[in-house]
Amino acid sequence: MKIQNVRPPFPAAAPRDYHENPFIVIWELTRACELKCLHCRAEAQHWRHPQELSTQEGFGLIDQIHAMQNPLLVFTGGDPLMRPDVFELARYAVGKGVRVSMTPSATPNVTRKAMREARDAGLSRWAFSLDGPTAEIHDHFRGVSGSFDLTMNAISYLNDLGMPLQINTVVSRYNQHALEEMAALVERLGCVLWSVFFLVPTGRGKAGDMISAHEHERVLRWLARLSRRVPYDIKTTEAQHYRRVVLQEKWREDSTKGLVDYADALVKGDTSAFDGLGRAPKGVNDGNGFVFVSHTGEVYPSGLLPVSGGNVRQTPLADIYRHSPLFRSLRDPDHFKGKCGVCEFRHLCGGSRSRAYACTGDYLESEPYCAYVPPAWREAQASVSGSVA
Repeated sequence: MKIQNVRPPFPAAAPRDYHENPFIVIWELTRACELKCLHCRAEAQHWRHPQELSTQEGFGLIDQIHAMQNPLLVFTGGDPLMRPDVFELARYAVGKGVRVSMTPSATPNVTRKAMREARDAGLSRWAFSLDGPTAEIHDHFRGVSGSFDLTMNAISYLNDLGMPLQINTVVSRYNQHALEEMAALVERLGCVLWSVFFLVPTGRGKAGDMISAHEHERVLRWLARLSRRVPYDIKTTEAQHYRRVVLQEKWREDSTKGLVDYADALVKGDTSAFDGLGRAPKGVNDGNGFVFVSHTGEVYPSGLLPVSGGNVRQTPLADIYRHSPLFRSLRDPDHFKGKCGVCEFRHLCGGSRSRAYACTGDYLESEPYCAYVPPAWREAQASVSGSVA
């Protein structure tokens, strides 16, 4: 069967002030999951937590999300299909006009019936994780034999139903050698989006599984070139420096700098003029256009940055996002430390705040896996060296 590349039209993203409203909300419905992924930030368990947000609390949370200029909403986990009310929640959100996507785990819970119910509930997209083009690579990473075959079968069901497919891939030392094959597989599967995650050493994720700073740079430049020739979109997660790479590529192509408003990109973080940066009108970062709500209602800048700004059971989501000192500090790149704080790309990029926290214990520190050295940082270091000499 030939798989069709279904690419529905997406409405243009409405301009929004990230100090007021996020571009995307991730809601961790549950931490229950049958997989044992090597990188799992949630350290997922087989059983649901007794203090998960209830269905009624979920409805209230959806109301709050909708009121924040209706950002995108992603149901994640664990495995969201481990919650029996997942489609009830989805129907409620879609009924309010919220665009909902879901990232279930490829387990026996992913049946034709579940996918049909997701489609009928109005989910805009279904995302599956594929961390390698072969069962050997993927199953090792996911910690369960047979996961690759389950995923591929589920994708065939999804295509039969005509639902848009997104593939999520975590780049690590286990699969960086197979990324070309992975890109080809994403194309063969007719995906609308390849979301490429870069490992953050939190939860079960280990620093030893990460690729180096220079390998990050090499992969990001490869993705920028790839984005020009594939029929699907590419976005990155926890690789904010991809925006710098894409902008630098544009500079090289456009020596007159007459095609793009580069000043807006550097000062305002506006990415709307650049290809390959996803559909957000400006750069999204942890706590800056992005917010994560845990299964028990804790509100984090990201699922990979486990510092809470509050809990929706006590404080409305909008108040936490807009006013907590944690979130406010993450939206001020001029106060970042080290080379990130003086980098000319800090408003466009800002570095992964999650990775800075995981590696240094300080979410305002420099992105530790960025190979770029800003001229201002180089001059400052030379000045310090000179004064010491």
